[in-house]
Amino acid sequence: MTYRGRFVTSRARYAVGVLVAGLLTMPSVACTGGGPTAADSFTVGLLLPSRVVPRWEKSDRPLIEQQVKRLCPHCSVTYANANDDSTVQRQQMIAMITKGVRVFVLGTTDNRALRSTVQEAHNAGVPVVAYDRLAEGPISGYVSFDGVQVGTLQGRALLKAMHAPPEGGTIVMMNGDPTSPNAAWYKRGALSVLRGEVRIGRSYDTPGWSTDNANANMTAAISALGPGRIDGVLAANDAMAAGVVSALKSAHVRHLPPVTGQDADLDAVRRIVSGEQTMTVYKSFRAEAEAAAAMAVALGRGESLRTIATTTTDSATTHHIPSVLLTPVAVTTANIKQTLVKDGVYTITQICTPQLRAACAKAGLTP
Repeated sequence: MTYRGRFVTSRARYAVGVLVAGLLTMPSVACTGGGPTAADSFTVGLLLPSRVVPRWEKSDRPLIEQQVKRLCPHCSVTYANANDDSTVQRQQMIAMITKGVRVFVLGTTDNRALRSTVQEAHNAGVPVVAYDRLAEGPISGYVSFDGVQVGTLQGRALLKAMHAPPEGGTIVMMNGDPTSPNAAWYKRGALSVLRGEVRIGRSYDTPGWSTDNANANMTAAISALGPGRIDGVLAANDAMAAGVVSALKSAHVRHLPPVTGQDADLDAVRRIVSGEQTMTVYKSFRAEAEAAAAMAVALGRGESLRTIATTTTDSATTHHIPSVLLTPVAVTTANIKQTLVKDGVYTITQICTPQLRAACAKAGLTP
């Protein structure tokens, strides 16, 4: 993938905010007594990839649905979750084309497997906004985060938490699903920091970004390297971090090594507070959902994305895709309150269960 120009979060939010404000202040036919026209009354097809990672159902879906309704009150959203099955997602997408959706927001299960279906949508005149993951084929818009930067943040946090062990130390890399381009970008960013600094004892791909698969991989790594010879684990997301921590505990590792994550899942935030996980990467789901909804509504109305997209992206099949690439943030105990709590992702009460009250007080997480 090629980024054409760097993205600044404040600039992206400003651009999306300007578009949202403009759409909200546009007079609709309904207000003039004639009822909504086709330009102001259409269906957005929302396709998300998985139920394994909590963010899709708990954050992305409701935020996108709310924002589409806010921008286009007479529009509707048809939703489907593929549960990590590319064949199912293809069927869902074709069914929605048949039913007449005007535009797609697609969080793809497999960027290559959906290429022909994206082409079918294009042939039918239905534009596709790639959401969080860059699908192949004639994509009309793309919204995500700088994936290389995500991996860079994880690698830096891991090195810092390892406190320069003798001879650099040995780590295990728990990479993401090999069918996802995001996984490759995360890995590339992490390796840009870790190469030459640590020994990579084992490196695994993790189909489905699955907790169970990560647990099995980590169990194998412990068996191969020894439970006391792993100084850190680069886990690409929080679901896999959960599997890693579980495997370490099952192996009776008394002092857990630093473990990274991503997605700011509530359970992961609690593990960070308790000391079982070192960090996560917070990606503002609200900012991402707002940008995707703005793109979908604009495309559904036949409008250009020029006022929304702040850069362009090249996929394996399509160049110069109008894109919004947001900036991720590393979260540790030091800034949970200033990031996740401040942005309204979680309340302190949600994070600080009775078992974590002492740890929360130590971390400054008090109401």
